[in-house]
Amino acid sequence: MTPTVKIRRLRKSARPLPSYQSEHAAGIDLEADLDAPIFMAPRERRAIPTGIAIEIPPGFEGQVRPRSGRALTDGLTLINSPGTIDADYRGEVRVLLVNLGERAIEIRPGDRIAQLVIAPVARAELVEVEALDDTPRGSGGFGHTGR
Repeated sequence: MTPTVKIRRLRKSARPLPSYQSEHAAGIDLEADLDAPIFMAPRERRAIPTGIAIEIPPGFEGQVRPRSGRALTDGLTLINSPGTIDADYRGEVRVLLVNLGERAIEIRPGDRIAQLVIAPVARAELVEVEALDDTPRGSGGFGHTGR
């Protein structure tokens, strides 16, 4: 099952179309479509444009995830990881970055800032009931099952 994802370049400044960087890569690298470099202060959040819009087929979603190298070296990650791009969204893909590091980070035009994973989606049938089945855990919350 190989879905076809249509990509539309929104501006001439948009870099080459996103692509997989290796034969078995799960994510497609997304690049910053900026006119000039920007700096993100520690704890600063920004929606970084990619210059593309995509059409994901029904039954799939786009999961926007951090890039591990930038997360480790700079503390650059996503506010809402993973971010979800629904199959019916046609606007520009923007990456919601946050600098969790201790110093300002430079984002340059064309920098790879995130990765996009195309994944199947299961839609659930929601049924209202008076009670839920019991389990050994019950309503135990965070940390209830141990570390």
